[in-house]
Parts: sequence; C-alpha cells; structure tokens
Amino acid sequence: MNMIVCIKQVVDPEAPPASFKVDTVTNKVVPSPGVSPVISPFDEQAVEAALRIKDAQGGKITVISLGTNLLKEVVKKPLSMGADELILLEDEAFAEGDSWSTAYALAMAIKKIGDYDLIFCGRQATDWNAGQVGSGIADFLGLPSVTVAQKIDITDDKARVERVTDDGYDIIEVSLPALITVSNELGEPRYPTLKGIMASKKKQPITWKPADIDVDPAQIGAAGRRTSLVKLFQPLSEVKCQIIEGESPEEAAVNLALKLREDKIL
Repeated sequence: MNMIVCIKQVVDPEAPPASFKVDTVTNKVVPSPGVSPVISPFDEQAVEAALRIKDAQGGKITVISLGTNLLKEVVKKPLSMGADELILLEDEAFAEGDSWSTAYALAMAIKKIGDYDLIFCGRQATDWNAGQVGSGIADFLGLPSVTVAQKIDITDDKARVERVTDDGYDIIEVSLPALITVSNELGEPRYPTLKGIMASKKKQPITWKPADIDVDPAQIGAAGRRTSLVKLFQPLSEVKCQIIEGESPEEAAVNLALKLREDKIL
C-alpha cells in the first residue's frame, strides 16, 4: 500500500488572537515574533489516517509539503510519527498561490511520484479554511475522492469510508487509487516517539523545484491564481456590559427580565 499525504505549514491556530496582525496595504498576515508555525492540525490527522493503515497492512507513506520558508523541524514531524519519506516543493515560484494553483502543483508532484494507492489531505487548512485543495488534486489526477472522512478501512482494492455529515455519517465505498480528505473526527494523531524523532533526524527531505515536476510556470503560485483577494482584515469585536440593579435580588431579576423583553431577547 503506497500512500501520499499532503501537509501544510501554517501559523499556529492556538496562538492568541492578539498575536495576529494584518498588513491592510499588501493584504498579508504579518508573522508574529515568538509564534512558531505548525503543521495544519487536519493534515496531522491525515498523517494519522495513513499510519493506521500502515500499522494494519504495511506499506510506504510519502509526505509532500508545498511552500516557502519551510522549517525542517516542523515539516519533518510526520517522519518522526512514522512516515517514510518527505518531499518539499519549496521555491518562490510556488508562493502566493490559491487553492487552484496549489492543487495543480501538488498534483504534478504526485504524477512524478507515480506509484500510489491512496492520497490523503486534511479536510481544510487552518489558515484559510477553504477546503478545496484535496478535491482539486483529485480532479487534476482524474481520481475519485471522498471528503471529511472519520474512518477508513481498506479491503483488497477498495476503501470503505465513513464520511461525516450533519446528522452522523455516510458509508461510502470507493475503488483505489483514490483521494480522501480527513476530518478531526478521526481522532487525535499520535505523538512522535523518541525512536521516531531520532530516526527522522537521519532522513533528509527531497526538494523539488518547478522544473523537477514539469509544471507550467504560468499555472503555479501567484501567476496561477484563479482568485483575487479583495480585502484582508481583522474583525472588530466590541463588547458592551450593562449592569441591571435592584433593591433586592428579586427586583433585579424583574428588571433583568424587563430589559431582555425590551431588547426582544425574550
């Protein structure tokens, strides 16, 4: 079983909101000192999904990450969790892409790898939350895809997927090769072991430039964008507090009820 997992380095979504700054002139997020990037949590769950299949059936897991200024200690985490190989698409030509140009570049890299049974992505990245890249890769490669999976079982040449819905989940069977996006309902990803961390230090990632994956330069990064960002801003959050008083707790309660009715909350 040959599996490929796509991961993205993002700003830590657990960082305090006050640490996020936006340059409204360039429509870009300004990196905050002291806040280290992480792998998008949904992508870590995609790695976990592949590892569970490897634990049960064996196989090879290749991880791909696209971006610029990728920190090795961040993107090598899947290796310490148990993945086998890491490929980095790292070049300024890949910068400032949107879902379309990112999916195109990743699909071309997967074509270069060639031999695969399953491709995993997180259901969405925790920076832009678009949730489009996985389905885009499947479209470029002409593969069937299943989104927001919480459980994957492999039997022969088919995957049986529990797909999360508002009312529970659907069970979908899909022939391999296929692409599956993984949701947080899969469960917490495993922690890297000391043995895994030591082994990952000995593994060097493979770096591919645009020429290595035979892409059209006009279709990647900023040049390949199909969308335009009109405005990026931080929403203002204003909180007003009104103290409801009374001569007694009972009177305060009555005054509160009257105020809530006046404001049409009750």
